[in-house]
Amino acid sequence: MSDEKRTRARKRKPVEQVLSAEEKLEIEMGEQARISADDWSGAVAPGKAARFGPSFRRLLGLLKPSAVAFAFASVLGAIGVVLAVISPKVLGEATNILFEGVVSGMAPAGTTQEQVVAALEAQGQQDLANIVGAMQNFVPGAGVDFFALSRVLLIVLALYFASSLLMWLQGYVINVIMVRTMWRLREQVEAKINRLPLRYFDRVQRGELISRVTNDIDNITQMMQQSLSQALTAVLTVIGVLIMMLSISWQLTLVVLVSFPLMAVLFGVIGPRSQKAFGVQWRKVGRLNARVEESFSGHALVKVFGREEASREAFRVENEELYRASFTAQFLSNIMMPAMMFIGNLTYVGIAVFGALMVASGQLRLGDVQAFIQYSQQFTQPLSELGGMAAVVQSGTASAERVFELLDETEEEPDAADAPAPVDGDGTIEFEDVAFSYSADRPLIHDLSFRVEPGQTVAIVGPTGAGKTTLVNLIMRFYELEGGRILLNGQNIAELTRRDIRAKTGMVLQDPWLFAGTIRENIRYGRADATDDDILEAARATYVDRFVHSLPEGYDTVLDEEASNISAGEKQLITIARAFVAQPSVLILDEATSSVDTRTELLLQHAMAALRAGRTSFVIAHRLSTIRDADLILVMENGGIAEQGTHDELIAAKGAYFRLYTSQFEQAATDPDDVIGAAEHAAELDELDEMEEEGAPVR
Repeated sequence: MSDEKRTRARKRKPVEQVLSAEEKLEIEMGEQARISADDWSGAVAPGKAARFGPSFRRLLGLLKPSAVAFAFASVLGAIGVVLAVISPKVLGEATNILFEGVVSGMAPAGTTQEQVVAALEAQGQQDLANIVGAMQNFVPGAGVDFFALSRVLLIVLALYFASSLLMWLQGYVINVIMVRTMWRLREQVEAKINRLPLRYFDRVQRGELISRVTNDIDNITQMMQQSLSQALTAVLTVIGVLIMMLSISWQLTLVVLVSFPLMAVLFGVIGPRSQKAFGVQWRKVGRLNARVEESFSGHALVKVFGREEASREAFRVENEELYRASFTAQFLSNIMMPAMMFIGNLTYVGIAVFGALMVASGQLRLGDVQAFIQYSQQFTQPLSELGGMAAVVQSGTASAERVFELLDETEEEPDAADAPAPVDGDGTIEFEDVAFSYSADRPLIHDLSFRVEPGQTVAIVGPTGAGKTTLVNLIMRFYELEGGRILLNGQNIAELTRRDIRAKTGMVLQDPWLFAGTIRENIRYGRADATDDDILEAARATYVDRFVHSLPEGYDTVLDEEASNISAGEKQLITIARAFVAQPSVLILDEATSSVDTRTELLLQHAMAALRAGRTSFVIAHRLSTIRDADLILVMENGGIAEQGTHDELIAAKGAYFRLYTSQFEQAATDPDDVIGAAEHAAELDELDEMEEEGAPVR
């Protein structure tokens, strides 16, 4: 192939990929627009926001383990509310003492209250006569009783102090209850995730799941901490204040109660719409998180293919949808409190007018009206708080529905309680008429049967989508069979516990996974009781030791969350060392050497040959040159085994394997660069053989 042709061929493929990505983006954006329209045209929010009542009751059900503590907090709150409710009545008495003392000081001493009233009536001052006639502490010429006034004020001060102390204690207890409740909820979610089958993670985006576990639970925590204590106090206050208002004047109480129908209309009209809007908002938050997580995890590829603008556009669309959903939810919820305050102010005006008329007619004392005005404020304030809490409660319940949806997902079938103990066999694996599919309408594996003898190395090859990785996943019981059975040492793996099966299996995947921790801890992850000597032995066998000493802290070098401080090949070496430490009976290598250079791959092949000794091994490989020495090669096509045998047997048969093998090396033979690479590959093999013959260490 000429340089010009090779250049054109290399340029052609990225263009096709870009066009494919653009088409995919257009389809995805169109689908997002359709979903967005559905969200506002009758579609319910995640977890069915229409089921607000059941979801909210279930949320309150999380408090059952703390029922005694919650009852104690309720008693504290009730006593605190009683003290707070009594205080305005007592303070009104102080107003009466002060006002009646001032008026009595203006009357001539030595007269009686009846004489003063009669004199005022004779002068035509009927309203003033009515006011004086209603006074209970009127002593003509006596003036203000400051001793009685100071005593009442001290009582009011003590009541307010005790009420505040009890309210603080109630808030403290409820805060402890909420923290423990959310701790239990997180524990339930974590345990649930570990019980979910892999099918769930195949269909749910990682960012969406993370959003439910973090954002939604944090939102529930905020709602419970902010609202529960306030809601309990508000309800008790409303009840107590209503009783006190009725004890003062039922007529003025009716003026206050007129506001109830208006408030009910507000809750009935705005509440359901606000709840639905919050459900849509949190749904959009989950989608945006998924978009961001995908963009960041694939940031390098986004730049390679020049998709920055497309990525920004996709983010802009999702962000715009979240903006509209959030604006609608916040607008609907935030108009609740101003509307409640407006109704409360109307009530306040009505009380002031009717109260003044009742004082003038002698039906009420001035202190009673003052106390009633305070009660009206105490009555409308908790109602306004409840209206403001509606936004938080609706948002938190929408998040709770999403978390409950996760908790209600179908779990993988639990292991049988009477599962037999695994036998100590030689590693024989048999597939008998195995059938499996990810979806009912697309069968993948059907009538698959073969037998792997103890200590054999089985290579699985075939085109993409043929079912190679699925095959080894079935051995690990990551998925359950739809038909047939798999036998390990003569035992049906469906009857064994998953822990027992996986304890005998070591697996190295194509995409290495490392956690945030030291290299030593990542290797020890394969076997918790591995000693430092075991780790060092595994590291030397897999050539991890070769690059670890170049790191500042050696084996104690801390890897970040993405292990970005080491190369992709070094990550893979660590995962292979982890499999060495595990000392498994069955070894599964899924493109385990795809991220290492050619020379390291040669060294690893020799190291893995020692690891595979005496163990049944499954090797998935696309580079067929790496599995020539396998005891058995399975060629998979369309979910079944097209042919099986050794490398020489399959080459001689000139079937599917022969076509795959020749298609790889015909390319190498026609490209000068690949011919040079093949020659170097062969030279390295020869060099390695010479080193072994001379007894030199293979490094």
